[in-house]
Amino acid sequence: MQPIMVYMTAENLDQAKVIARELIENRLAACVNVLEGMRSMYHWEGSIEESREVVVLAKTREELLPDLTRRVREVHTYDCPCIVSWPLTGGHQPFLDWIGKETGAAG
Repeated sequence: MQPIMVYMTAENLDQAKVIARELIENRLAACVNVLEGMRSMYHWEGSIEESREVVVLAKTREELLPDLTRRVREVHTYDCPCIVSWPLTGGHQPFLDWIGKETGAAG
């Protein structure tokens, strides 16, 4: 099992909570953190945009990323939502094992 962290952004707190609940209820993530108060600046359709967003961080397994991405895209309001991941290469092993357990990985 390869645990990963998935970084996403949401338009507002309500949308972030919908995403978090979908991932937890469907066992696509063991834990989701929602962090308010982020300012984003980015190119979009030929302009530089600035907006407030909410960060969504999900702890899951690499093999669940395609299903997680599909589910987030289904509930997200953005045309091109930010959904990126990186491997968790170390840490407190009982916590890493818990990620697997809560997302249905065999022990």
